[in-house]
Amino acid sequence: MAMKLIYSGKTKDVYQLDNGNVLLKFKDDCTGTDGVFDPGANTVGLTIEGIGKRNLQTSVRYFEMLKKAGIKTHYVSADIENAAMEVLPAKPFGKGLEVICRLKATGSFIRRYGTYIEDGAELPGGYVEVTLKDDEKGDPLITGEALAVLGIMSEDLYKSMKEQTLRITQIIADDLKSKGLELWDIKFEFGYNNGEVILIDEISSGNMRVFKDGKFVPPMELTEMILKD
Repeated sequence: MAMKLIYSGKTKDVYQLDNGNVLLKFKDDCTGTDGVFDPGANTVGLTIEGIGKRNLQTSVRYFEMLKKAGIKTHYVSADIENAAMEVLPAKPFGKGLEVICRLKATGSFIRRYGTYIEDGAELPGGYVEVTLKDDEKGDPLITGEALAVLGIMSEDLYKSMKEQTLRITQIIADDLKSKGLELWDIKFEFGYNNGEVILIDEISSGNMRVFKDGKFVPPMELTEMILKD
């Protein structure tokens, strides 16, 4: 199948396929600084042989799980050997949004609201936050009302995105719990396809904060734990 490179990102290359779909080619590059892995960094900090393929395997595991649960995503199929995933085309909202679902208070949530809540405190039912993808402004938080006012996303689409986020988070949390792992928070991206909000990008260990027996599990270790049957 013919394909044309349309974008080269930090951890993935994106190709246009002649059937109208898109191909994501996962790289072995990881975000970080000076050789130290950091999923929140905006630069490539290190290369880990095989991590692209492992991230794809993790994503496929969860996309297939969501498919069985009747949740539509951009996932079509995957070629694990070549670290490639075929997906439906989807438009970003504005210049891109990141959606965080928090099951426990930690990280930037504590930096903002630590006066009122302790690190590690439960957030019953899950707490959804949305940020604009804007490196210069530090990915600012935005409300559903502001998204509608700015013409980025209608209130109905926001409601759908929030409901999907909570449902998807619970499915992943339950899977991790079955492996003795506890999900504290997770980050997603959504896009617009055929009049609907659908989950896009990837679902990998670098986008979630997970603990085991009270200790944080680094993403590389977490990937192996998730894929171990």
